[in-house]
Amino acid sequence: MKHVDTEHIKNIALAGQSGCGKTALAEALLYRAGVIDRIGKAADGNTVCDYDAEEIKRKASINLSLANFEYSDFKINLLDVPGLLDFAAASNEGLFAGDTVIICVSAKSGVHVGTRKAFKEAMKLNKHVLFVVTKIDDPNQDFYASFQSLKDAFGPKVCPVIVPEIVGGQYKSLVHLGRMKAYTYDKKGVSVASDAQGIVLSEKDGITADTMLGALSEAVAETDDALMEKFFAEEPFTQEEISHGIHEAMRQGSAYPVFTVSCTNPAGCDLLLEFLKYMPSPTSADPLIATKNGEEIEVAVDASKPLSAFVFRTVADPFGKMSFIKVITGTLKPDSDVTNSVSGAVEHIGKLYTMLGKKLIEVTEAVAGDIVIATKINANTGDTLCAADNIISFAPIKYPNPTYRMAVSSGASGDDSKIGSAIAKLLEEDKSLAYEIDPTTKERILAGLGDQHLDVVKAKLKTKFNADVVLAEPRIAYKETIRKKTDKVQGRHKKQSGGHGQFGDVWIEFEPCESESLVFEEKIFGGSVPKNFFPAIEKGLQESVEHGVLAGCPVINLKATLLDGSYHPVDSSEMAFKIAASLAFKAGMKLANPVMLEPIGSLAVTVEDQYTGDIMANLSKRRGKVLGMEPTGDGMTTIQAEVPMREMHDFTMYLRQVAKGMGEFTFTFLRYDQLPDMLLDEVVSSVGNTEE
Repeated sequence: MKHVDTEHIKNIALAGQSGCGKTALAEALLYRAGVIDRIGKAADGNTVCDYDAEEIKRKASINLSLANFEYSDFKINLLDVPGLLDFAAASNEGLFAGDTVIICVSAKSGVHVGTRKAFKEAMKLNKHVLFVVTKIDDPNQDFYASFQSLKDAFGPKVCPVIVPEIVGGQYKSLVHLGRMKAYTYDKKGVSVASDAQGIVLSEKDGITADTMLGALSEAVAETDDALMEKFFAEEPFTQEEISHGIHEAMRQGSAYPVFTVSCTNPAGCDLLLEFLKYMPSPTSADPLIATKNGEEIEVAVDASKPLSAFVFRTVADPFGKMSFIKVITGTLKPDSDVTNSVSGAVEHIGKLYTMLGKKLIEVTEAVAGDIVIATKINANTGDTLCAADNIISFAPIKYPNPTYRMAVSSGASGDDSKIGSAIAKLLEEDKSLAYEIDPTTKERILAGLGDQHLDVVKAKLKTKFNADVVLAEPRIAYKETIRKKTDKVQGRHKKQSGGHGQFGDVWIEFEPCESESLVFEEKIFGGSVPKNFFPAIEKGLQESVEHGVLAGCPVINLKATLLDGSYHPVDSSEMAFKIAASLAFKAGMKLANPVMLEPIGSLAVTVEDQYTGDIMANLSKRRGKVLGMEPTGDGMTTIQAEVPMREMHDFTMYLRQVAKGMGEFTFTFLRYDQLPDMLLDEVVSSVGNTEE
C-alpha cells in the first residue's frame, strides 16, 4: 500500500441497529470500490467483515471488524461495529477510532434503539454523523416514513442529500438533491443520470424533489451568513454552494446528511464513496485528553509531533494477540521500540498490518490518524504507546457496566485448570467482561452485558481455548446470625479409647455484636481452663462460624465469651477443646434465636422519564425500597433504591425489555438484612440442596 498522508485518511465507523444493513453496506462499498469481485451476504456467512465462526452462526456482527481500502487517492478505514446491545464494548471501540460515524437505518423500519444509542454515543464523543438509509429495494420499504422518524428522533439537523424516487411503492431511481440529478442503476450498480427537476418522489406522501431540496438548502444556509441571506431572499443556491455547504455543515455539526443506498445492486454506493472523500480527516477531530507528568493535556492528531498511539482493541487467542492501534501523533514504524506508558515497559513493534476483514496486509508505516494492527506485543486495550521522550497516557475508553452475572464451572467432564487462564485471555479482549470468585459461595462469577454476550463468551472459551464451561445462576451469599444473648452454654467432649482419652469442657456465652467476623473473649478465673488451650477454643469457634445451624451458611455479628470449663491433666488436648468449643457453638446458636440474613444491594437505575413508573412498580415486586428519583437531563431520570440481591438476577434483561434498550444501572452490595420468615423454608431448602 502506498504512502498516504493524514489528510487523505478517512476513518469511518458503521453503526446502528442490528440488522439495519451495516455489514451489507461495507460489502457494497468494497465491491463498488473494486476491492472485492462479488457481494457477500450475512445470511450466507460469506461477508468480508463477519468472518468469525460465531458471527457466521448467528448471522449478525458480534465483533469490531476493520476493512481497509484505497479509493481515489484516499485511504479509507471502515470500522464495522456490532449493533446488538450485548456487544456494546466493541461498538464503543469502533466509535472511538472512527472520525465519522455512518449510522445505518433500514428503510423498512426506521429508527430503533440501536439507532438512538449509536447517535447518542457519537454525540458524546463529538463525532461527525451522517445517516445512510439501506434496504431501499425491499418490497416493504417505506423510505419517507423512515426519513420522518429520523427527523422526529434527531431534529431539524437531519437533512436529505440522496433520496429515492418511489413509484408504485417501489424505488425507481436515487435523486442527488445537490445536483438535482436522478440516477437509475442496473444490477451491477452502473448508473444513468437524468434531470430530476419536477420529479415526484412519493405520490403517497406528496413529496417532490423541489420540496426536499428546500430542506437541504435550509441546512446549507445555516453554515454561512451570506448563504442565509440568499436563502431568505428565496434565491436558489448553485450546485457548488450546495456541495460546499453540506460538507461545511457536516464539519460544523450543524447538519446530519441523509444518503440512500441499495446494498444489492449496489445503487447509490458510488455517490456515497464520492462523498466519503469530503468527510472530515483525522486532524479535524477533537483533541484527546491525556496525562503528562501528572497534568492533564490535550493532544490533537498531528504527524509532525513525537509518536503517540492508543491501543483501542485487543483480539486474544492461545498463541498471542492482535493489538488494534490508532496513531495520534508522529509515525509508527515496524521493527521499532516504543514505550508503553501504562506498564512502563518497552514494546518491540515487529511488523505492522492493516486488515480487510480477516486478511492481514503488511504496511511499512502508519502516520498520525491511521489505524494499524501489531501482533505479539504485550500491550492491552487502553494502553498508550509513545516515544521514550514523549511519555503520555491517553484517557481510556468508557465501557458499559457488566451487570448480567452467571456462575461458571467446568461441568462434569471439564478441566477446571483451563478456565481461569482462558477467561483471563478474554478479559484482555473484552473490557465489558468481569470475573471474580465470590468469597462466600466460592463460585467463579462471570459478568457481561446480557445472555447473548455470555453465550458467545462460553463458545469462545470452547473454540479458542478448549475450555468447556457450564453457566448457571449464581448462588446467593446468605449468612446467619443471632438475635439474642444466651446464658453460658456448655460444650463437653469426653472420649475414652484405651490409653489416653480425650477431654475438653467449656462454658461459653454467645451474644450479637457489630463485627462481621467472630469476636472471641475469655473471662476465665482460677485456671479452670489453662491458657494454652485458649487458641484451640477460638479456632474451634472460628471453624464453626463457617457453617450455621439453619442452612450451613457463614455466621456473622457474633461474640463468644469463654467463662468457665474444666480439664484433665492427662486426657485434655487442643483437639479436645476445639471439639468442645464447636459443641458449645451448636448448642448456643439454637438458643440465641438464629436468623437467616440476605444481602441487600444499592441500585441506581437510569431510564427515560416515561419508564420510571414501570421500573418503580417492578422494584416493589422485587421487595425493593425506592429511596428517591433525580432528573439527569435529556429526558432521563435516575431511581435510587435498595433491593435484595436474590431478586435481581434477571433485572438486566427486564430493564432492556421495558426501557427498549435505553436504560442502564449499577448495583453494588450494601449490607445484610434479615430474610423474611415467609422465605426461610425455601432458602434453607435451596441452600441445603446446593451444599449437598
